[in-house]
Amino acid sequence: MQLLFLHGAGGYEDDQALATRLGAAAGVQPRMPRVPDENMSYEGWAVPIRAALGDLGPEDLVVGHSFGGSVLLKVLAERAWPLTRAILLAVPCWRPEGWDQSEYAFDGAEPPQTLVLHQCRDDEVVPFEHLALNAAALPRARVVEHAHGGHQLDEVDADALLSSR
Repeated sequence: MQLLFLHGAGGYEDDQALATRLGAAAGVQPRMPRVPDENMSYEGWAVPIRAALGDLGPEDLVVGHSFGGSVLLKVLAERAWPLTRAILLAVPCWRPEGWDQSEYAFDGAEPPQTLVLHQCRDDEVVPFEHLALNAAALPRARVVEHAHGGHQLDEVDADALLSSR
């Protein structure tokens, strides 16, 4: 199994600890491609994410954190990828009822992968209400609320984050 971790905007360094924790729990070295912050357009992030997804198979796992998870969600809905599951951590809602940025807003058909959405109530970056907004757009997704852990989900057990049940 491979674990692909997609960091948040400006979060390559900040997300290292989270990616390492998840990799240790999965028993693998996580792969975390650096997506440059110079181009924050959807395509600027989608191109390297598509390339990274192309190396994955059905037994592999992709985790998207924050902005990286937002772009991942839209990319997964673009076409049939061989992945069977994806985990989205502290993902912003970009639709009008959230941060209202149409370029990043997920408004397509729900991806076929098993999706699990995690967010902490004390997230200091993405308002906790975004979890419910994303869940409304993804009715098949499993939604997991955590009381504490902030935007980096620091106090959340890595095994709990990786579980898709």
